Amino acid sequence: MLIGELARRTSVSTRLLRYYEEQGLLQPQRDSLGYRSYAEDAPERVGRIRDMLAAGLSTEDIRSLLPCATGHVGKWIQACDKSVGVVESRQSDLDNRIAALERQRELLAVQRASIRKVEPAGR
Repeated sequence: MLIGELARRTSVSTRLLRYYEEQGLLQPQRDSLGYRSYAEDAPERVGRIRDMLAAGLSTEDIRSLLPCATGHVGKWIQACDKSVGVVESRQSDLDNRIAALERQRELLAVQRASIRKVEPAGR
């Protein structure tokens, strides 16, 4: 299928599909005129890429995980050398960011309470 058809079937812009190609996430074939031609499983692959991006994985992470991807619905990444480590690392990063945000929230609550207790000048 051509890039326009893949874009239509996945609701992903052709520009974004070309970006995925630049990042090594999609590998279309080229015909004699230079047009990109994608395999029939490309919409599923684009869906996997979108899911992984939504989960907070980088395109570099995804590039290393895609060789572990399966065609089975509900199980799109098999345990291979890198997959467990990459996913655990990103989950740990996310846990750390959440903890930092919770600390910031607590500090802001303290500041807010402190500000409300201070009488305005001139009263």
